[in-house]
Amino acid sequence: MAAFRACPRKMAWEHIHHFKPRTPNVHLHAGGAYAHGLEVARRAFFERGEPAEDSVAMGLQALMQFYGSFECPEDSPKSLERTAGALLYYFERYPLEEEKAIPSHLADRRGIEFSFTEPLPIDHPETGEPLLYCGRMDQIVDFAGARYGEDDKTTSQLGASWPRQWDLRSQFTGYCWGAARAGYPLQGFIIRGVSILKTKYDTLEAITYRPQFMIDRWEAQLLRDVKRAIQCWEEGYWDYNLDESCQAFGGCIFRKACMSDDPQPWLEVDFIRRKWDPVTRKETDL
Repeated sequence: MAAFRACPRKMAWEHIHHFKPRTPNVHLHAGGAYAHGLEVARRAFFERGEPAEDSVAMGLQALMQFYGSFECPEDSPKSLERTAGALLYYFERYPLEEEKAIPSHLADRRGIEFSFTEPLPIDHPETGEPLLYCGRMDQIVDFAGARYGEDDKTTSQLGASWPRQWDLRSQFTGYCWGAARAGYPLQGFIIRGVSILKTKYDTLEAITYRPQFMIDRWEAQLLRDVKRAIQCWEEGYWDYNLDESCQAFGGCIFRKACMSDDPQPWLEVDFIRRKWDPVTRKETDL
């Protein structure tokens, strides 16, 4: 949905036709390794009762295995060494044994890596089955007498505007909607950011709230946007944005294709086709 709102054409190429970059994105790869390390450390400490020092060591090992032999671009600070250092820095600033945001006790488990899949009241235009909205959050936690979601992010820069960017972010409103549908209503979200630079680390923590009117408004807008996407599908034409989203976040991955009168050769050269299934969390080559 984020891709569709930014540019329907980008959404179609990336998620309908499944064109993915041939080389992994360093930010996504390092972020995935970092998140995996956090998950393993938390499970060791909160679920199995391992000592904090041992839990962090397990998380560090998991991060390194996830990162693997990936070659980090020379101009990026998110190397294996710096990403591993970010994990150690995180647990220095938020020690497991002093954690204030404790993974919640849910029906049958702790709230670490909580996922949901909820049907929408709109059918798939081909199968006739309900479309599904899927989400996976880092944690559901108990904090300051209330229940929140918690999300960890790596970034290149933190500043005064960093905490404010999450107040209307659809990602977290959708998480609150999905958690409530699963029986775990949330007060809002805690977002912890760690900046990874060549020579230092830094961190900020933001809390963003989601009253019910914001969740209801988000759901209504989601359904409107889904109907617009189905209209594009039925018409056989996906609109272009042709504006600021073409250069946002360092530039759209499909920029060269859009610069060409015939995008197909660029798509075939620069991309491979891989399909991601958000329910099974598996990606297959096409």
